[in-house]
Amino acid sequence: MSTKSELDFKVGDSVVYPAHGVGAVVGVETQEVAGLSLEVYVITFEHEKMTLRVPTRKARAAGLRSLAAGNIVTQALTTLKGRARIKRTMWSRRAQEYEAKINSGDLISIAEVVRDLHRSDSQPEQSYSERQLYESALDRMAREVAAIERIDREAAIGILHKSLQKAA
Repeated sequence: MSTKSELDFKVGDSVVYPAHGVGAVVGVETQEVAGLSLEVYVITFEHEKMTLRVPTRKARAAGLRSLAAGNIVTQALTTLKGRARIKRTMWSRRAQEYEAKINSGDLISIAEVVRDLHRSDSQPEQSYSERQLYESALDRMAREVAAIERIDREAAIGILHKSLQKAA
């Protein structure tokens, strides 16, 4: 049984879980599972109205991490300013790769998806699935930037759009 001092996260911390984005640690509980005592982080994801319990010992392996550091945010915003890199593979394959990047929880990988799928007003319309992936990546990135900068999601989207405009 681990002691409280070994915990990576404490109640009130904002954390990022790869498949769900930014959440908040609202508690640390001990639960009985198959006769074993298991210590878990209780994490809520406001935007998904969901609560997740992650075993404290498996949290890092599950990809649970703190909000990105300032240099990572800077790199991610710089990534948005770069040229889109669209592979010449079939859309279904690219879509899977984009989905994997979004669910990796890595801010820079998510920024690559936003950059690659962003369309300026002068560019042709996106397909429905492209738009869905773009919105998903933009939302995931905006929520983390908002949590880091202590601003709302809309203000964060504004910051991301400014970086994307510089690219165009």
